Amino acid sequence: MDLQFSGEVWTWRGPAPFYFLTVPDDESAQLQEVARAVTYGWGMLPVRARIGGTGWTTSLWPKDGRYVLPLKVAVRRAERIDEGDTVTARLTLP
Repeated sequence: MDLQFSGEVWTWRGPAPFYFLTVPDDESAQLQEVARAVTYGWGMLPVRARIGGTGWTTSLWPKDGRYVLPLKVAVRRAERIDEGDTVTARLTLP
């Protein structure tokens, strides 16, 4: 399964800040249809993600009926992404 979507980057301010991109409702619904076949626990979904010219392997996290894509520091630096920026992500599920 391949998905593409755009959204605004937001942070969760815990002991260390984490940056995320929320998967929109329609795309999250598509992911939920295949979640049982690919999850490895806690509802996490392994994906290959790409923003701009930077690709990485990560997992989507379930949150409030949708999924969120964590943005690694290396990705944010390479693509010059900061909180509040609107970015387009491409996801590939195994």
